[in-house]
Amino acid sequence: MSRDIQSENLLKAWGFLILLALIWGSSFILIKRGLEVFSPGEVGAFRIVTAGLVLLPLSLPRLKSLNKRQIINLIIVGLVGSFIPAFLFAKAQTQLSSSLTGVFNAMTPLFVVIIGAIFFGARITKRNTIGLFIALIGVIVLLTVKEGAGLGAFSGINAYAFYVLLACVCYGINLNIIKYRFVELKPVAITAISLLMVLPAALIFLFAATSFSFKIVHVEGALVAAGYVTLLGVLGTAIALILFNIMVKVATPVFASSVTYLIPVVAIMWGLLDGEVLLLGHYLGIAAVILGVWVGNRR
Repeated sequence: MSRDIQSENLLKAWGFLILLALIWGSSFILIKRGLEVFSPGEVGAFRIVTAGLVLLPLSLPRLKSLNKRQIINLIIVGLVGSFIPAFLFAKAQTQLSSSLTGVFNAMTPLFVVIIGAIFFGARITKRNTIGLFIALIGVIVLLTVKEGAGLGAFSGINAYAFYVLLACVCYGINLNIIKYRFVELKPVAITAISLLMVLPAALIFLFAATSFSFKIVHVEGALVAAGYVTLLGVLGTAIALILFNIMVKVATPVFASSVTYLIPVVAIMWGLLDGEVLLLGHYLGIAAVILGVWVGNRR
């Protein structure tokens, strides 16, 4: 009986893992489609609006039980865990392929370790350091590979990659705050309420500071682009986070973290299907980043 239960949980865990990799790995091509009509600010804000609205049934009932300290921390989590990264990723992909954006995003676990060591007293191990060094080499390669030149010549740095790395820093801050300051709240509640906290700002920015409303009505293809961003917000932000939390329960955090290595694979597949070109230098850099993240997060 026990073996049957374990086998069933393992099957569920693998199902969630593959589903999450497909959802999160597809986020970057959805951002790319949204940017065909909307500005980075519009894509970022609309992503937060759709995610926040779909999670209202989970967030609103929990508001009354929060104290002032929790509310302040949830606002911070909403900003660094969702709001700011949504804008940074959209801005990055104006000059960066969806494939490479997905690869840079894989650096998140290493930034979790670094931020934890600097600000939260977490211990950084020799293995963490080695993994960070390997991944850093991969990032440098990816930053300097020149697209469209033979096997991949090196040239100036693509500064837009730093938007993605800054988003990874935000995620690192976010996950450490959740780990050390939210022992009493469940992850699903944290996700839903933190999105609710930044929802008003996203709504005000979207409808008062952008041309989103005009484009929806007057620009050809705007409704289709909005549909892609809606998928991004509802699936890629709201539902995916809930699925991730369920996966952690039926498996282990270590198993759940392995989704980090599958997301770049899915992002690269979408990019190649969409006509993006990866050179030899890109593949070398990608391999180094994924290897570094794997080494740095082994238990």
